[in-house]
Amino acid sequence: MVDVKLIETEEEYNDAIMRLDQLFDAPIGSNEAKEADVLALLINQYEEEHYPIDEPTSEEHLRIRMEETGMKED
Repeated sequence: MVDVKLIETEEEYNDAIMRLDQLFDAPIGSNEAKEADVLALLINQYEEEHYPIDEPTSEEHLRIRMEETGMKED
């Protein structure tokens, strides 16, 4: 298992994503799968801090829902 640590830079973030991609099909319960779980948490934390996604407004939410259900605006 590779040492994992907090992701603090864009380079570390990119490296973590590449490593997670390598571990994606690791057998459940293996050390590689456990490493993938930790990396996924660290990547998520970094993304929430550096790439936040705002919640849609009520109007945006309605428009998205209408598109999903095939409804059209008149």
